[in-house]
Amino acid sequence: MDERKRESMVAYLRRRMAQVGIKVADLAAALAEDRMRAKSVRYRNAFGDTWDGKGAMPQWLMQAISAGQSLEHFAVADSSKSANSGRATVDWRQDPFAGTRLATVGPSSTHAR
Repeated sequence: MDERKRESMVAYLRRRMAQVGIKVADLAAALAEDRMRAKSVRYRNAFGDTWDGKGAMPQWLMQAISAGQSLEHFAVADSSKSANSGRATVDWRQDPFAGTRLATVGPSSTHAR
């Protein structure tokens, strides 16, 4: 987005916020609350329902567990741990095809002939 469009959008948002009585501090507080809520989520289903593990277990989770699903199935992975844990590391320095045509030709081009 170019700078003029950005400035125009910011001005529009400020006018609309002033019209409905929203202050920048209110917006910042709401964003901070959303971030904290997202960090505290421990369980999530495919529909986006979440539970932080505190208080009574929600109905959607009780139904899934009673149907035979495990609680671990709904556990939200810690983003700091799961960033690279599922991906195997490859040492490309040991690639015997590095620098050859085989390293640059994709599998789809070999089937096109």
